[in-house]
Amino acid sequence: MDYHDIIAIEPGMRGGKPCIRGLRITVYDVLGYLAAGMTPEQIIEDFDYLTLEDIRACLAYAADRERHQLAVSA
Repeated sequence: MDYHDIIAIEPGMRGGKPCIRGLRITVYDVLGYLAAGMTPEQIIEDFDYLTLEDIRACLAYAADRERHQLAVSA
């Protein structure tokens, strides 16, 4: 998945953390909800402005970042 159209980092928003579609919800927020046991459907129910594609973009962003960090440390 190409998350670049969904995830953006804007210096003036949420301290420059990666956010979803210019909203004030960060990748970290979504990953935290998933880690706490919420399903994507529950997240969408609580935050009706999010989509399943947004949640998948968060996961793709996190995977890409992890791959990048592993490559740098190798």
